[in-house]
Amino acid sequence: MLDLLKRFSGPYMRYFVLGPLCKLIEVFFDLLTPLVIARMIDRGAIAGDAHSVFISGVALIVMAVVGIAFTLVCQKMAALCSQGIGTEVRGALYAHVNELSSAELDRFGTPSLITRITNDVNQVQVAVALGVRQLIRWPLLAVGSMIAALLIDVRLGLVFLVSTPLIGVIFWVVMARCVPYFSNMQKALDRIALVCREGLSGVRVVRAFVREDHERKRFREATEAQASIATAVGSLSSILNPATFLIMNVAVCVILVLGGQSVNVGGLTQGQVMAFVNYMTQTLLSIVYVANLVVVFTRASASAARINEVFATEPSVRDAAGQAWEKPACSTDVPALAFDHVTFSYGSGAPALSDVTLALYPGMTLGVIGGTGSGKSTLVSLISRLYDPSAGAVSVMGEDVRSWPLSSLRREVALVPQRASLVAGTIRSNLLWRDSGASDDELWEALEVAQAADFVKAMPRGLDSAVEAGGKNFSGGQRQRLTIARALVGSPSILVMDDSASALDMRTDAALRHAIRGLGKCDAAAGKPPLTTVIVSQRVSAVRSADVICVLDHGTLAGLGTHEQLLETCGLYREICDSQLKGEAN
Repeated sequence: MLDLLKRFSGPYMRYFVLGPLCKLIEVFFDLLTPLVIARMIDRGAIAGDAHSVFISGVALIVMAVVGIAFTLVCQKMAALCSQGIGTEVRGALYAHVNELSSAELDRFGTPSLITRITNDVNQVQVAVALGVRQLIRWPLLAVGSMIAALLIDVRLGLVFLVSTPLIGVIFWVVMARCVPYFSNMQKALDRIALVCREGLSGVRVVRAFVREDHERKRFREATEAQASIATAVGSLSSILNPATFLIMNVAVCVILVLGGQSVNVGGLTQGQVMAFVNYMTQTLLSIVYVANLVVVFTRASASAARINEVFATEPSVRDAAGQAWEKPACSTDVPALAFDHVTFSYGSGAPALSDVTLALYPGMTLGVIGGTGSGKSTLVSLISRLYDPSAGAVSVMGEDVRSWPLSSLRREVALVPQRASLVAGTIRSNLLWRDSGASDDELWEALEVAQAADFVKAMPRGLDSAVEAGGKNFSGGQRQRLTIARALVGSPSILVMDDSASALDMRTDAALRHAIRGLGKCDAAAGKPPLTTVIVSQRVSAVRSADVICVLDHGTLAGLGTHEQLLETCGLYREICDSQLKGEAN
């Protein structure tokens, strides 16, 4: 918690100072109030002096009004401070998450990161707000009341010295039991977020398989697990108030008995006894509020630890220093893409790729085929450096991808993922992701190649047609064609299509591949190098015309060559062809 405050409280330090200062004034008046009441009783009510009662009453009203005014100022400072720091933390956390590589994102998980950015930051905000408003008030009020009471009568003050440690022991026992629960509670919220995300994003599949009852059961189990933890914490915390109030009331009774005896012998006045009771009540109530603050700060501390865990995580894929990369000239002498004995593992598991070596020259097309789990998506993820290889090297334009600035590498390597992803906005805003300065002619050129121009032109607003979140207002094939067009904007040097045409019919798929092959020729007049293409597919028809076909089998290179060569040398490729091309001439 302190680490977060040190990092983000700088611009709001004046609120941290002004807010507690206002509380100091309020506490000062709270400490004076019992003395004014004692004066009202001793010099006014008992002595029958109405004027003294009136003056004391006016003083109480003035102190109350001034105290409320400073309280409002403190509330304003607390709001500005907590909301400002919360906004800064949330923005910095979101920015840091976007800097993490895929390996770190896989480790945390999307639901957990969402919970940390929302719920955990909210817990910190609440703690900051209460810290500004209450952290100085209640401890200072407790200490001040205790000192004021001791100044009235030292013998009665011994009651404080006995009751306060008892309450402190209760706090320590309860809090020591509660602390472990708070971290588990946040993890339970992660689980709820995961179940919600899976159930709501896959609602069509859930309904198609009539799994509503199963999903409701999963959600109920997740919420009940979180509720059981919250109930356990609540049960422990509920001990605080009854136990502390019991001690406080017993202490007040002792004070009244001892104070009454002192009044009888003339050692104390009735007003002093009332003041002492008020100070005792203020002290013990302050301790109760401090206990509640401890609960809030403990929860915030658990949340802050989860936030700091993300901040402390460094991306395994680091950006290379140096100036932006210049687009290479049109040349076929240097491989556009090369894998040199590449091995990659997700964590400590078995290698997803083992000793893969291949080369692809500018303008050529590489087809990648293999069974499910053979490592196809892993291989293409290494090209745009979503992950770094565990061993070996991946080169683009003759340079190791680890020596490229990430922005330049990903400008040259356009990746079309398996799952077509569009964001809310317009077709134009989605197409401009790779190159915000692209002209309409360039956008239409990309749409033509992606076989998307016809249905975009048919829409009333064309490029300015609305796109709903996730592209839900388009069919699966339309979404895939739009994501392919988005990748082509900005004239990348390498286009990677990770099974991104699976929703297209055979005719559209063939037209798309033909159009992309047309980009694989050097256009010296336009200053464009030839487009090098990597096509990942389960279809033999999608890769059979590629210049080189890479056949993967459980992460190993089972075959490498043209369609005809692999039919003769690779048994796995031949089996795939036989299963898909029955009745056709291979």
